[in-house]
Amino acid sequence: MLSPRHPLISFALLSSTASAFYLPGVAPTTYQHGSIVPLNVNPLTPVESEKDSQLRSLIPYDYYHPAFRFCRPEGGPKAVSESLGSILFGDRILTSPFELKMAVNESCKSVCEPKPEYKYDKPSALFTNQRIRQNYNFNMLVDGLPVGTPYEDPLTNTQFTMRGFPLGELDGEMKPALNNHIDFVIYYHEAAKDKFRVVGVAAVPGSRPDTKRNPDGSAECGTPGSKENFHIKEDGEQTEVTWTYGVYWVQSNTAWATRWDTYLHVFDPKIHWFSLINSAIIVVFLCGMVAAILMRALKKDIARYNRLDSFNLDDLSGSGGEAEDGVQEDSGWKLVHGDVFRTPKNPLLLSVFLGNGAQLFVMTGCTIVFALLGFLSPSNRGSLGGAMILLYTIFGFIGGYTSARVYKSFGGDAWKRNIAMTPLLIPGIVFATFFLLNLFLWAKQSSGAVPFTTMLVILGIWFVISVPLSFAGSWVGFRHA
Repeated sequence: MLSPRHPLISFALLSSTASAFYLPGVAPTTYQHGSIVPLNVNPLTPVESEKDSQLRSLIPYDYYHPAFRFCRPEGGPKAVSESLGSILFGDRILTSPFELKMAVNESCKSVCEPKPEYKYDKPSALFTNQRIRQNYNFNMLVDGLPVGTPYEDPLTNTQFTMRGFPLGELDGEMKPALNNHIDFVIYYHEAAKDKFRVVGVAAVPGSRPDTKRNPDGSAECGTPGSKENFHIKEDGEQTEVTWTYGVYWVQSNTAWATRWDTYLHVFDPKIHWFSLINSAIIVVFLCGMVAAILMRALKKDIARYNRLDSFNLDDLSGSGGEAEDGVQEDSGWKLVHGDVFRTPKNPLLLSVFLGNGAQLFVMTGCTIVFALLGFLSPSNRGSLGGAMILLYTIFGFIGGYTSARVYKSFGGDAWKRNIAMTPLLIPGIVFATFFLLNLFLWAKQSSGAVPFTTMLVILGIWFVISVPLSFAGSWVGFRHA
């Protein structure tokens, strides 16, 4: 059991005072005492270094990458169903061998039995140690909630949770030390009698060289806070790792609807009012100057137009008509009407860009509105990406309509080419670039590479929904133009 003075307990008590409201998007899961709480794993991702705030890698790796040699569940890991947006954002959620039981503390437990395939040889040792030097983090989920690390903002003294926890760290001799022991501290809320809900998860990793698994299946988790660390040998000798963990349950007053508050933290939330006011005054001053100059020019032109209207053209002689023509030809704003209303050199390409821009603009606006209303909750993983793809697909009608109306106003006659290029040109360039970059991730065996089946799903949504809607919008646009 953790003592009441433990920093994680203090963090739980402070976070329980937070209050917020959002539309969860998913129903809460209620557990009974002793029931299994799933712990799933996500790819390991690099984070910024605390020493120099540099990101030393950009490539995520699957949790069960062969070089990591992590323990696997019996029967192999199984994929957890995910949304399209979750897959595109890099989630590859799989089951794990960790066993958590609601409100049942486990001070020390072994993750798996030692096996030859879990030993580190020279290539896997070099790979894993390099990931430690690059500040890679474990990413795990308990009841859909990310396992995080308590952190205090030095500017606002606000305590919050940072997602993930380190794979290892460099010791005093700058050698990579592997975190082979994890203490999970899980906060739960009792909604009713014998009905519990997970409202927070934190992890305290440690590197312990004296962990071992006994023949009877029990484990020894080593000495916490030991000055010695566990190192994976890179000299070719195989290194056997005993993975252990502990589970501690702490009751919290935090409600399920507000359990994401400690994760949604904004660094330096101060609003720079002086800069905003200064910028607003400068903009207003410049706008006033431009408006004064324009009004001055317009007054002269309006006076000239009024003088022309006062002429009785029927009483003018031929010379007077020439003078009037000269005045009309030299009148200020009429000199630029030919440039303003001139058809561009490539009206087809401009209309296609405007159509796709209108489609993207409306999609962005609707996504922001849904996010402000709380429908894109972080508890529903990938909801933001899925909503963006769905809205962009549906608003293909707006893109086709805008492109057709603009192209028709320019007097264009290649209407078939306009209808075909609007839904194919810009999305085709984006998809080709995305596919090319995805090839590099495939070559690096990264979990961030989008699966080929997901590519086919995107193409299906594009050609089955977006392209027909764009064709329909173009047809309506040409009819109404």
